Amino acid sequence: MKKSSALKTLLNKKEMAFLMEAHNAMSAKIAQESGFEGLWASGLSISASMGLSDRNEASWTQVMDVVDFMVDNTDIPILLDGDTGFGNFNNVRRLVKKLSQRGVAGVCLEDKLFPKVNSFIGAGQDLADINEFCGKIQAAKDSQLDEDFCVVARVEALISGCPMEEALKRADAYYRAGADAILIHSKKSDGEEILSFCRQWNNACPIVIVPTKYYTTKTDAFRDVGVSTVIWANHSLRASIAAMRDVTKKIRLNNSVANIEKEIASLEDVFNLTNEFEVQQAEKKYLSM
Repeated sequence: MKKSSALKTLLNKKEMAFLMEAHNAMSAKIAQESGFEGLWASGLSISASMGLSDRNEASWTQVMDVVDFMVDNTDIPILLDGDTGFGNFNNVRRLVKKLSQRGVAGVCLEDKLFPKVNSFIGAGQDLADINEFCGKIQAAKDSQLDEDFCVVARVEALISGCPMEEALKRADAYYRAGADAILIHSKKSDGEEILSFCRQWNNACPIVIVPTKYYTTKTDAFRDVGVSTVIWANHSLRASIAAMRDVTKKIRLNNSVANIEKEIASLEDVFNLTNEFEVQQAEKKYLSM
């Protein structure tokens, strides 16, 4: 099955699907190894891995360079966090064409202004005009080279403090403009905004959520209101930061690695992830002729 078809299937199947964040080829391979059926190429995590803020400091071509390696090293579909599309409708058209050419299964576009600011920073962030954003969605759908490529429209109304009516209005407009799914976002910790939205949504297309802040809400609660897909959006990055900080502090404190060797991945594990052993086998085939 094509990766784009696999993502479309995940978004539309009856059972809830889960996408895992990845920010480079290794984190993508580990997510696949762990059993995830799809990946979220996180703008925050990719930017952070470059030492950049989540404000479109990384260009879309720099992001694409990272995603290329993720595509090459995994067999599962990737949904790219496309922020606002890196510009206007014309930037979106070029972005979607390149994603289609490179085997990325879909893109998520958010209805804020370029350059974007991370949803969890500040309050009252400005939203794009509804008609203008609908034009971006249409431009994306018109530019896809693969009929199963997915465009997910991310509604930031609740993040910006707008009433529920505005979120529902925008979601409906984006669906009518051609979005394959709606991502409804919230930064409240109890998940009630998300549950309320889903209860009022007309189920016209699948709903995607990102429970970064409302992580204590039970997964079954989202199943009960018909959520299609859950994205664990930044957890590999955050886990790696915590692990690296812990290990490097111990090494600096003890001026030795003897006490941490059992806590970290073996070199054999690294070599497996980087295909070293496959290259060894290939050498026997291609260098012994």
